Amino acid sequence: MIKNNAGDHMANERTYLAWIRTSIGIMAFGFVVVKFSLFVKQLSFILGKKDVVQSKGYSPVAGIILVIVGALIALLSYLRYKHTEKQLNEKGYRNSSLLITILTSFILVVSLFLIGYLIVST
Repeated sequence: MIKNNAGDHMANERTYLAWIRTSIGIMAFGFVVVKFSLFVKQLSFILGKKDVVQSKGYSPVAGIILVIVGALIALLSYLRYKHTEKQLNEKGYRNSSLLITILTSFILVVSLFLIGYLIVST
C-alpha cells in the first residue's frame, strides 16, 4: 500500500524510535544503579569494612523500578505509535501529550528522590 503522507509516517517512526531510546536509557540507568550497589557491597567486603555501605540501601529497589518503568515506556510508546499510525491513515490526527506528561512527571519524581537520597547519605 502506497501512502500519500509518507513523511508523516516517517516522522511517526522517528518519534517512536526516540521513545525507544529513552526507554533503553532508563532501563540501562536502572541496571547500573543495581550493579553499582552490588559492586560497592563486594568492595566493602573485600576491604573488610562494614561501614562503607549502609545496610538499608534503596539502590536495588530504585534500579528495579527504573527498569520496570523503562519497559513500561517502551510498551506505551509502541501503543502511541500504532494509534498515531491509525490516525494518519484515516487523515484525522489529534495530538496527545499524555505520554510526555507521564515521563516528565516520572523523571521529576526520580530526580527529587535522588536529590533527597544523596543529601541524606552524605
